[in-house]
Amino acid sequence: MRSGSETGTIMMTSLSDEMVHPLPLTHNGSHFGKGQSMDNGASSYRRFLEGEKEAIVEILSEYSSGLILFLNSITGNMSLSEDIAEDVFCELLLKKPGYSSKSSFKTWLYAIARYKAFHLMKRKKRFSDSPVDEMYDLADKEDLERKCLKTEQKIQLHKALENINPDYSQVLHLTYFEGFSNSEAAKIMKKTNRQIENLIYRAKTALKKELEKEGFVYEEL
Repeated sequence: MRSGSETGTIMMTSLSDEMVHPLPLTHNGSHFGKGQSMDNGASSYRRFLEGEKEAIVEILSEYSSGLILFLNSITGNMSLSEDIAEDVFCELLLKKPGYSSKSSFKTWLYAIARYKAFHLMKRKKRFSDSPVDEMYDLADKEDLERKCLKTEQKIQLHKALENINPDYSQVLHLTYFEGFSNSEAAKIMKKTNRQIENLIYRAKTALKKELEKEGFVYEEL
């Protein structure tokens, strides 16, 4: 994906394949974390459960930024997303829930976070009608985006995701930004693989319209 500063064009020749069939994005995490395994957290968590307290720091370092951005795709509120992420990591630290290895550690962690987000928003319905927390420092949010997303193109794409249906935003965030396969995204979102495929198709259509509205053009999508 590349942007043209004069033409207002985003070149996204491979976005379609990446979103629907994230080929290198299964358990090797090669799309964004070159050389990093999506199951690095499993090793760290196992060592933490065995008494190596410092291992929890590895989990925080590897997953906190991406998890907060994912939660923001659900809540639309960065402060709330940070609170939920903190609650997730506190649960690992204090309650030490069992991890069965039936899915990748990252899939398991994001599923916990999504459940907590919807549970909290259900209990506090006022959040669903509230605007994004204006007290949250916009500079902090932009710093988090840059830390996690790395490039201007991905940051622009992420900003556009904030303006589409939350389910669409979630599924694209999981499969494109976080490198989950369709089946892993299905586990996190509690949907079937077919539902995820349909959701991704509709999400891409909505994203295309949103980017075009902002003056960008898809090429070869």
